[in-house]
Amino acid sequence: MKRLNLNRRLVLEAPTREGDGAGGYRVVWTALGTLWAEVTARSGREVSQAGVPVSRMGYAICVRAAPMGSAERPEPQQRFRDGARVYSIETVAERDPQGRYLLCLTQEELIV
Repeated sequence: MKRLNLNRRLVLEAPTREGDGAGGYRVVWTALGTLWAEVTARSGREVSQAGVPVSRMGYAICVRAAPMGSAERPEPQQRFRDGARVYSIETVAERDPQGRYLLCLTQEELIV
């Protein structure tokens, strides 16, 4: 297994429901913490959503592991933010047998 290069500082965010004042709600993203990560590109493609071309790129993001239930442990449906870039987390698994690192498979979408 190659040595990781945790050189990117990412903010882990979770969706939170907030009342909209009209009986409904809206989703607001709440920062849970900052994690150092290695970000590696996987594969990408261009798709059309509602007639608008969208570039969808997959990334593998490795971070140090945190205990189950910890706010610093990434989960599916959360996301990483790197400035204006947003990586939606799809899956999370242990990267190594000792459980020292987590591998998060993510997607970044950009309107073309």
